[in-house]
Amino acid sequence: MGHRGERASCLPLLLLVLLLLALCRGRIVRVPPGPLIRVVGTEVAIPCSVSDYDGPSEQNFDWEFSRDTDFVRIVSTWDSTFTSEEYQKRVGRGDIKLRRSSNDAVELVIRNIQPADQGRYKCSTPSTDATVQGNYDAEVQVKVISDGLSVSGSKARSSTSLRLSEGDSFKLRCSATTASPEHTHLHVTWQVRSGSSWRDVLSLTHEGKFQPGPGYEERYRSGDVRLDTGANDTYRLSVSQASSADGGAYRCLVSEWVRGADGSWQKIQEKSVEIATVSIQRTALDVVISTSNVSVTERDSLDLTCNITTDRSGIFQAEVMWYFSASPDDTLSDAQLLLSMDHDSVVSDSTLISLSHVDRNSYRLLVRDVDVEDSGYYFCEAAIWVPLHNGSWHKVVERTSAPVSVVVTALEPDYDVFLNASKTPKFSDDPTELNCRITNVQDTEANIRFSVSWYYRQRLPGDDAEPEELLASMDADWALLPGDRARERIQNGEIILSKKSADTFSLRIQWTSESDRGDYFCVISAWSRHRNNSWVKSKDVASASVNIFWATQDYTLTVEAVKLKPFFVAGHTFEMTCKVSSKNIKTPRYSVLITAEKPLADQSSPNGTTRIISLSQDSVVRLEDWTDQTRVDGVVLEKVQENEFRYRMYQTQISDAGLYRCVVTAWSPGGGGMWREAVNGLSNPIQIDFQTSGPVFNVSVHSDSPTIYQGEVADLLCIVTMEGMPLEPDDMSFDVSWFAVRSFALDREPILLASLDRRGIVSQGRRNGSSELSLERISPLEFRLRVHGCEDQDFGNHYCLVTPWVRSATGVWQREPDIRAKPIFLSVKMDVLNAFKYPLLIGIGLATAIGLLSCLIGYCSSRWCCKKEVQETRRERRRLMSMEMD
Repeated sequence: MGHRGERASCLPLLLLVLLLLALCRGRIVRVPPGPLIRVVGTEVAIPCSVSDYDGPSEQNFDWEFSRDTDFVRIVSTWDSTFTSEEYQKRVGRGDIKLRRSSNDAVELVIRNIQPADQGRYKCSTPSTDATVQGNYDAEVQVKVISDGLSVSGSKARSSTSLRLSEGDSFKLRCSATTASPEHTHLHVTWQVRSGSSWRDVLSLTHEGKFQPGPGYEERYRSGDVRLDTGANDTYRLSVSQASSADGGAYRCLVSEWVRGADGSWQKIQEKSVEIATVSIQRTALDVVISTSNVSVTERDSLDLTCNITTDRSGIFQAEVMWYFSASPDDTLSDAQLLLSMDHDSVVSDSTLISLSHVDRNSYRLLVRDVDVEDSGYYFCEAAIWVPLHNGSWHKVVERTSAPVSVVVTALEPDYDVFLNASKTPKFSDDPTELNCRITNVQDTEANIRFSVSWYYRQRLPGDDAEPEELLASMDADWALLPGDRARERIQNGEIILSKKSADTFSLRIQWTSESDRGDYFCVISAWSRHRNNSWVKSKDVASASVNIFWATQDYTLTVEAVKLKPFFVAGHTFEMTCKVSSKNIKTPRYSVLITAEKPLADQSSPNGTTRIISLSQDSVVRLEDWTDQTRVDGVVLEKVQENEFRYRMYQTQISDAGLYRCVVTAWSPGGGGMWREAVNGLSNPIQIDFQTSGPVFNVSVHSDSPTIYQGEVADLLCIVTMEGMPLEPDDMSFDVSWFAVRSFALDREPILLASLDRRGIVSQGRRNGSSELSLERISPLEFRLRVHGCEDQDFGNHYCLVTPWVRSATGVWQREPDIRAKPIFLSVKMDVLNAFKYPLLIGIGLATAIGLLSCLIGYCSSRWCCKKEVQETRRERRRLMSMEMD
């Protein structure tokens, strides 16, 4: 029972909460809080909005009016017959209308509101909700008061016209009063119209705050624009330092404001009156420099006068500033300020420049001891300042004169330049030295110094000449500036430039080459010191040119080779000498190269010439293409005399047969201790020819089965046969090399497979396949190559290359020419049955194993994993009882 009582007491509270929630979430119609105070004769707009509603987004509104208790229908947004008879005329004329601002808000607009319109206005919204919740109408009280606002100009006069000069001040007055029965505030704004629109100057708001218009903030803060209040409700606008932008028609705009029920301010009416039309006349100012173009000699004085003319009357002061610029198109920000005189006649300080006030309109600039750097353009800038009421000064106009060109002529010194060659070359690489001297120096001062520039001009056949090229120059501080032609040689010390004395400059070429032949001349530059201690070039004087040339003759070189032993046999030493003679070469040195021209069957070089050994001009010996490792010391080249060289070849072989020559190069000393190649010479050939009656060897390749299947072993035999004089097996030996050409035709580079030298050492070439090679000697004249596990890439033409070695009667091994066998083609086929036998067996085995494994997994899953125990409920054999018995 206790619990039921508590539940009964909580039920009304729960219903109240649900009702409040329903009301909070229902439709809400809003109008402004009243009363709304409006002035008779003005236009009134009363807003109404609805929120939290269901149905369509655009809502309809009904407006009704009541003076006492009953409401009269005014206008509706959805029913044209809604308007009562007494409002039909006003609604028809448009004096009363509805203005929709959004789908859920409208405004009731009443033009020329009258005291009879004072009362209660109700805004209603027809229901579009599924349930009735919230409020569907709202009321507001409108109070209509009489018009008590009056606005007039100063002393009630009509608009006047004021003509002022730029920089003057003016004041405008207007009067604004109100006799409203309500507590209202006035908002006064001064506006100016220079075109078709009015813009605010300064306002005194209804809250008693001053608010400057756009563009007047700075002038308001400085006090140039003010708004003062006076007796009899007058408002005075004061403008100082008037400019052309202040011209136009001025009016006084007054609005009346009242505080609403919610504490916000509402504007209830607005009136204006035009006070005056102000025209600002610009001040004319003309600035002219009395002289045009001026030419002044260095160290003299420059005198310029700036004249100003203005139509300004009354009290004013002029400000003058003189500027200097290197270009007539430079602006004031780019120009240099020389001197200035402000409106208080205070001149800025300067040592060599002075500015004086000749009369009221003339200002003189005097520059003493002018320099070349003073050449340029001069102009003056003038400004007119007028006094203000607070004692300060205001700039009303500013003008700049046209620039005047001033040319300062430098005092050039008088001197001559003489160039001579103290050293001239007779051969290439001889030194050359030129001296450039300053003579007949007159009218020079202590602040003059000289520098030199050296030029070269190549002389062409006839009268034509190439343009001169700058070798090097010096600046005013005698710092060396190399030219492009001689930059590297100057940096390497091959060309030396120096200043021997105060009037002599020197150019020395340590090692003169044929490309240095031509005309040389120098240019002496005079530099003057300016007031800022900088140096400026004032004059250039060039010397006459000096030609550097020497006669040259063609180099000649003769080389003679002599065979010292007229006859020798294989195994003996070959010896020959090379004698050299030359002409027109200065202190020559020789380098020697021994070459051999082998027979066509034994060419180790593509062009048939083999470079054996060389001796440089510094006596450095070098083996060139001599690759026989067993005979590294078998060749010697030595210098016998300055122009004679001897070549020896020990234990000559039959393969050494050929034509031997001496290739000689003559070198002459060049610049910097370097040697320069002069000319080359070739000697007569010396022949080495061996007369022998030894055996003749032949080589062939044989295979029992040139066509094999993949994976089998290929046997290739290299068989050497011998004709002529028989030899014992111990007196002959062979170097055997196997090669393969991987193509049907012999159109590719051969690949080295394996080689067996005469000592029995086997070496194999680099291969990409997986097959293996073996090379062995099976008899004194037979060599077998086996390819184990043949692949497709082992096909092609195969041949062997044999180098016989024969021991002579003296016990020396002689190398015979190489013999190449005719190639045999090895074909590799694929065995289809063997290729697919093992994959097929492996596939069948894997399929059988996977099938058995699948059956085993299925049996185990059904046996143990997926077994469910089903418990059957025991059913008792009883008859159902009749429902009626229950």
